[in-house]
Amino acid sequence: MPIRVAHIGTGNVGRLALIELITNPQFELTGVWVATAGKVGKDAGELAGLDVVTGITATGDLDEILAARPDCAVYCAMGDTRLPEAMADCRRLLAHGVNVVGSAPGVLQYPWQVVPDKYIDRVEEAAREGNTSLFISGVDPGFVNDLIPFAFAGTCRTVEQIRCTEIADYATYDGSTVMFDVMGFGKPPEEIPMLLQPGVLSIAWGTAIRQLAAGLGITVDEITDTAVREPAPAAFDVAAGHIPEGGTAAVRFEIRGMVQGHPAIVIEHVTRLRAELRPDWPQPAQPGGSYRVEITGEPSYTVDICPTSRHGDHNHAAIAAAAGRIVNAIPAVVAAAPGIRTTLDLPLITGRGLYSPPR
Repeated sequence: MPIRVAHIGTGNVGRLALIELITNPQFELTGVWVATAGKVGKDAGELAGLDVVTGITATGDLDEILAARPDCAVYCAMGDTRLPEAMADCRRLLAHGVNVVGSAPGVLQYPWQVVPDKYIDRVEEAAREGNTSLFISGVDPGFVNDLIPFAFAGTCRTVEQIRCTEIADYATYDGSTVMFDVMGFGKPPEEIPMLLQPGVLSIAWGTAIRQLAAGLGITVDEITDTAVREPAPAAFDVAAGHIPEGGTAAVRFEIRGMVQGHPAIVIEHVTRLRAELRPDWPQPAQPGGSYRVEITGEPSYTVDICPTSRHGDHNHAAIAAAAGRIVNAIPAVVAAAPGIRTTLDLPLITGRGLYSPPR
């Protein structure tokens, strides 16, 4: 019997997740929630960009989603700029007996020692009330910061440091809220964007650092972060909008999990809007962008992950990977014990049943 799934949010990740829910016979779509008034009433197939009519029309009312009594909800609504609302949505779903997988809110990927206990307790209480579980993940933060380093660290005799790096050109990424409001591209150097406000990086990627530390069995004493921005030498346009001369056009930041004064776990992002900017910063393993996991130990590893897609560039491929990670987790999350579940709790998700012969 298919798992009955509702879908929340049809942005960049959400649209690709919706394609999977519609096309995979493992799932039965019960409803779609949207934040944009212009999408209300549209068929799920149209919102997913598919040439199919599902008979499921989008709503802006979460009560309608709950009334269909889904087994699980895929939560892809914006969490970066509306964290309290996203947390409240997840608690409501959980308390009403709906399991949740999602790309947001990111702090619930591994919230312990990252957010105050009272917020964690509220989510856990809602999960107990509804006998439900929740799993939040993605690419980075996500499987690049947990599954891949855990797999390679599991072959080591000793591990001195794990470093996970995203190196990407975001010029083709069209998420304007993330690009301008969150990351601050195009902003003058004196204007500090949300992501670079004091302590925000350590919260946003603290979840990944704390989870890696828990899996390695080490205690992180503190999490620190640094950031550097590079201005545009001339004005230019990207998919999300206009970058004026002098506006931020490249960002490099680093979050470090410190153990006895040593950076034991490091997460780094090198984000450019032009490939020629800051050639002295790390370069991707393929044109456009890649991820890199480096383990210093015995043995040591350098692993480059190069996402590609038949339907778009490296940015599209990474978004597709985020969608696939959460959708493919649905059966395991529905079967899991109540509460906040993490990569450390769930069985290995292998992609069982996804094989398709070449066309």
